Amino acid sequence: MSHDSSKFRSLLLAAATTTATALVLTACGSAGDESGTGSPSAGAGDASRVAAVIKGLDNPFFQAMEQGIEDTAEDSGVEVTIQAAADIGDTTGQADKLSALAGQDFGCFVVNPISGTNLVQALAPIAAAGTPIVNIDNPLDPDAASAANIEPATYIGTDNAAAGGKAGDFVLDNVDAGAQVAIIGGVSGDVTSAARVDGFKETVGDQVEVVQEEAADWKREVALTKATDILAANPDVKAFFAANDDMGLGIVKAVENAGRSGDVVVVSVDGNEDALQSVLDGGLSATVAQYPYAIGSLGLQACTLAAAGTDLPDTVESPTALVTPDVAQQALDAFPQPFEEFENPLEDL
Repeated sequence: MSHDSSKFRSLLLAAATTTATALVLTACGSAGDESGTGSPSAGAGDASRVAAVIKGLDNPFFQAMEQGIEDTAEDSGVEVTIQAAADIGDTTGQADKLSALAGQDFGCFVVNPISGTNLVQALAPIAAAGTPIVNIDNPLDPDAASAANIEPATYIGTDNAAAGGKAGDFVLDNVDAGAQVAIIGGVSGDVTSAARVDGFKETVGDQVEVVQEEAADWKREVALTKATDILAANPDVKAFFAANDDMGLGIVKAVENAGRSGDVVVVSVDGNEDALQSVLDGGLSATVAQYPYAIGSLGLQACTLAAAGTDLPDTVESPTALVTPDVAQQALDAFPQPFEEFENPLEDL
């Protein structure tokens, strides 16, 4: 991990110290305390032990998320157990891993579901036991969660519509009015992908012409194929928006293969290390970095606070920043931490 971004790390330490203090105070409190809201549920397990179930570590985004969880647990003296899906499509395997952890003595669970519903059945007994649940990155389906009596302590993640909007602003700044633009989203029907694409489209409005929109399942190779076909069918396309960096890098390859490097703007969302390097090297035009390290760190902090009985806001927004060639080296130096100053929203809790 880079230690250059000392500002963010110090903020994490401050919040981690606060949560550790809260855990000690909870442990020292009276068992008969009926002071009202904020007291831990009777069903809560060991508040110093947290379980986290995240998406597949085959994707660097979730590797950085895991690192954020681990580093913050170490800073706060919390014991964390992390399980990850085999890959981005391993919905059943991810649910099985959560079920295996559900009966153990954890004070809180951090969950990063592959879909809005794949972890709901496994979460139901955790919620029924009164153990806090912190939902990060990909939201649980609200109807399915409600039907299973699951009420997360908080949701922590990127404002995906705003991230798509930042990409849209970048495209508008870098193509002529009326230019042809193509969009490549993730899995069809995915909430995160839809929010990013919708945010992009709302921002560009009718100032450009969206000539084609495809889904590439979050995968680089699929995006390469889709972008190759789009470029062949629409030779006047001047920009692509991709809902994640892996797909953005696939588009960059398609643009290179078509001999149009430097002629087509490609902007994506995530801020993975290979994408930052691509921006620096002149491949990707820009990426909207959303800092999975921060999402993981905030998730661990929120879980320890919830286990200690602290009331949390319904939603905590993690930071995003547009990375262009002029700041790409700065972003790489700070990776996986944010390169822009970021005030920790949990610090005052």
